[in-house]
Parts: sequence; C-alpha cells; structure tokens
Amino acid sequence: MEHLPLHDIPMLVSAINFLLRDEEFDNLDQICYHFNVDREELEKRLAAAGYSYSTEHKRFW
Repeated sequence: MEHLPLHDIPMLVSAINFLLRDEEFDNLDQICYHFNVDREELEKRLAAAGYSYSTEHKRFW
C-alpha cells in the first residue's frame, strides 16, 4: 500500500486494521510514521466518524 485512503473513512479504518491485523506494523504510531500522517489528526478525524482506537486490541472500532 503506497498511501492511506484518507478521504474514505470506512476504507481508511479497514486499511489501518488490515495493516495491524496482518502485522505489517506493530502499532498505530508506526503506521502514521510510515505514511507521514499526524496520529492526533487521524484519531480526531476517525472519532468524528464514530471510531475509536483500542491500544489493547490494536484496531479501530
């Protein structure tokens, strides 16, 4: 994956969860660093759409 689909929230959540589930990355910080995305802004954007990140489960719900 070359970039995250930032303008399509359901696809973005799916992509992040896929990358974490398949152990491409160990955590959300690594994904944000790799794709040059601000984690705080990403979490705010997804929270506005009703998603929250679970560190324990390593995924957005």
